[in-house]
Amino acid sequence: MPEVVDTCSLASPASVCQTKHLHLRCSVDFTRRALSGTAALTVQSQEDNLRSLVLDTKDLAIEKVVINGQEVKYTLGEKQSYKGSPMEISLPIALSRNQEVVVEISFETSPKSSALQWLTPEQTSGKEHPYLFSQCQAIHCRAILPCQDTPSVKLTYTAEVSVPKELVALMSAVRDGEAPDPEDSSRKIYRFTQKVPIPCYLIALVVGALESRQIGPRTLVWSEKEQVEKSAYEFSETESMLKIAEDLGGPYVWGQYDLLVLPPSFPYGGMENPCLTFVTPTLLAGDKSLSNVIAHEISHSWTGNLVTNKTWDHFWLNEGHTVYLERHICGRLFGEKFRHFHALGGWGELQNTIKTFGETHPFTKLVVDLKDVDPDVAYSSVPYEKGFALLFYLEQLLGGPEVFLGFLKAYVEKFSYKSITTDDWKNFLYSHFKDKVDILNQVDWNAWLYSPGLPPVKPNYDMTLTNACVALSQRWINAPHPLGHIKRMQEAYNFNAVNNSEIRFRWLRLCIQSKWEEAIPLALKMATEQGRMKFTRPLFKDLAAFDKSHDQAVRTYQEHKASMHPVTALLVGIDLKVD
Repeated sequence: MPEVVDTCSLASPASVCQTKHLHLRCSVDFTRRALSGTAALTVQSQEDNLRSLVLDTKDLAIEKVVINGQEVKYTLGEKQSYKGSPMEISLPIALSRNQEVVVEISFETSPKSSALQWLTPEQTSGKEHPYLFSQCQAIHCRAILPCQDTPSVKLTYTAEVSVPKELVALMSAVRDGEAPDPEDSSRKIYRFTQKVPIPCYLIALVVGALESRQIGPRTLVWSEKEQVEKSAYEFSETESMLKIAEDLGGPYVWGQYDLLVLPPSFPYGGMENPCLTFVTPTLLAGDKSLSNVIAHEISHSWTGNLVTNKTWDHFWLNEGHTVYLERHICGRLFGEKFRHFHALGGWGELQNTIKTFGETHPFTKLVVDLKDVDPDVAYSSVPYEKGFALLFYLEQLLGGPEVFLGFLKAYVEKFSYKSITTDDWKNFLYSHFKDKVDILNQVDWNAWLYSPGLPPVKPNYDMTLTNACVALSQRWINAPHPLGHIKRMQEAYNFNAVNNSEIRFRWLRLCIQSKWEEAIPLALKMATEQGRMKFTRPLFKDLAAFDKSHDQAVRTYQEHKASMHPVTALLVGIDLKVD
């Protein structure tokens, strides 16, 4: 087999050398908006006579590189757009195969690091202290520290982080104590250990005025004090979800499963950082109705974090399997009809995404080719929902949920602690179902995996819970005058008063697409008061497409851009065709 190349990384590939461990010592400077310190990488050569190695970096200042107590030569290459700059390090003595060396790099991040968002006290709930959080997936770890920024390499890590003593630091690792900073009595050092090897996109850091509350035997929920009680209530089902997930996927190997509720600018619904899932505050509906996101992030503890896509071309392996597990957890909690209801909702989401991209767009393929493509730009519901649809279709083809869950558990066991491609997955599927090869050969693999547009087959969905929704929507659709309808819907249901983010988002999109001018300020407010890209990007797009709000949308974006998350700011700018 030819080696799979990670076109998103400029570092030496896993076939040349592999980072096995990181020891990070750093200090968080809110005034200068910089993280500075040392990254000591234990690197193992995979070949004989290794004389140099290349790491990914992005907007980093490098002070020096030390190996065995000696400063060594390094060169920082030219910046290659979103990929950053390759950093080549000369080794003082050539390494033989399997030999290890510790490379200690002194570095500092840029205030514009694409991995970090620095919030002023005014941008927090408490209004008193600043706040910092990271988001490394897909390829932003290189904007924090020099690394082999590819999911094909897994490493353990330890860290010591110095922060102002009134703040708390947390990482995607087990907490390992805190102590006053011996070099500065106004600061504290927090220590962390991650003993399970992880791809570096799962390295995460948060610093803020955080408090916690225990909600389960292995779970604390963390947030600013203003959200702690509400979060503890919202996510009270976490332990029961973890138990179901263990039943489906095997033992939970990470020890702790904490949740962190971030400020509103966090760009995703959730991020499966090991030991500490990050979630958006837009999940705080008050009635636990958006807890499927927690089921999703919990599921990543197996699919994604234990079994990992080898490159971002195969991102569907992470997300399709995770959505599949998520829906089984919700099915166990709320019934099989509920699982089908969400599955069909996902198919609708897939249809919408494909309609938006266009049915021949390469980003609508399950396995994508990200050569010269920023993974943030390619990101969509396709790997989630087309991936889920394939697994749901295979479940129905191969004998039902119990049979397919047997495969899933075996798949996790087989590939735990590894990074794999679609071919690895498919070969294991064929070996697991060796008595059903004739059935598997009926699958149009080329269409499912490598062709754009909708899948070649639509799975079967139980319609019980969907039918009532469809019946009601038909009554509205069949009456005339779209704008009249929208106003009647507001009178009938008072949607403007609904604070559930998913409902509010859909309602405001409907209002703007129906050209209801009174909804413009409400849509602008939702687009800017939170920064979850699932909501912010479509709202801005709809506002820009409506002549009565186009200029206001662009103006609002330009006013808010400086205080937005860097990735959100970039993508909304692309959507609005500004800059």
